[in-house]
Amino acid sequence: MSNDHGRPSPESLLAKLKESERARLRVYIGAAPGVGKTFQMLEDAHQLHKQGVDIVIAVVETHGRAETAEMIGDLERVPMKKIPYRNVVLEEMDLEAVIARRPGVAVVDELAHTNIPGSKNHKRYEDVLELLDAGISVITAVNIQHLESLNDAVARTTGVKVRETVPDHFLRRADEVVNVDVSVDTLRTRLRQGKIYGVEKIEQSLNNFFRKGNLSALRELALRQLATDQATRSQDYREREGLEQPVIPEKVMVCISSNPDSERLLRIGSRIAGRLASDWEAVYVETPREEAGRMRPQDFVSLQANIRLAEELGARVVKLKGNRVADALIEYARREGVTHVIFGQSTRSRWDILLHGSVINRFLEEVKDATVQVVPFHPRIREDKE
Repeated sequence: MSNDHGRPSPESLLAKLKESERARLRVYIGAAPGVGKTFQMLEDAHQLHKQGVDIVIAVVETHGRAETAEMIGDLERVPMKKIPYRNVVLEEMDLEAVIARRPGVAVVDELAHTNIPGSKNHKRYEDVLELLDAGISVITAVNIQHLESLNDAVARTTGVKVRETVPDHFLRRADEVVNVDVSVDTLRTRLRQGKIYGVEKIEQSLNNFFRKGNLSALRELALRQLATDQATRSQDYREREGLEQPVIPEKVMVCISSNPDSERLLRIGSRIAGRLASDWEAVYVETPREEAGRMRPQDFVSLQANIRLAEELGARVVKLKGNRVADALIEYARREGVTHVIFGQSTRSRWDILLHGSVINRFLEEVKDATVQVVPFHPRIREDKE
């Protein structure tokens, strides 16, 4: 059941809560701050409360917005936990208190939030996973720029690299993903009216993050994410019901190494796999000079970081061994039926390529039935300091 705007209604979540004993997860996503994710989440929370659902607010960030604060109304709030930090006392969601209260549903805002040092978990999404494991359903909200696999795309669009991210596998755990959308002009009007930030930040925001081009691109990313989510759910449904799958299943391979820029390849691979609703793998080749104990310490650290990111994004990490990187990748792609391959663009000189050969060129010569994407590495983009 959907409401007039095409979004899943509170009744649809209520029906799912009743039909399954497993804790449910609904995620509200939006293109930018101010689209109304928290407001919509609270509105739906009130509807669930009216229908007899035991629902509490674990944490809601109003950001000084009067309409959002008023929307909390008479919903029960679990008191925040006070944590001393650097000579001040800060407040954080009290995970243990919410679990002890054992509501049917908990409202958890600001999903990408990093918890105060001294908290049980480092990230708020980890708190949500604990609530789900404890049998408590959760409705939560996050902006699209905080999704890990979109980190590079958002940075290229806005010029700001967001530091707080949520891994893609968390979103795949959701039973419902709701895109809360408003037009670019409406969002900029809300900003001018002081409904998103204080007066002192309005002009700066209009000329930077809230530029029309930025907001249009972020809206498109949010819509694509919703389409990806729906495609994945469709595939999962077909698998559960034993329905016929596509004749030629897609399979994505991302070729990584100790190069720090492999992070960008992994995020692109995750997005492609999501759009194709396909399995994907992060593959690296260990040559004799890269065996344990022979790599430079900084290269080893970088490789391990790339492997961790691949796992967070939902890839299966595959280590191949071989004297020649190209030979190992070609043999693996043929054996596993890989249909999409992502390489990083080398910065080697043309003379060096002619003298020693190119992994990409060898692969293109030998593997004819796979789509190959070569990604140029870009200069580092400044990090978000907010």
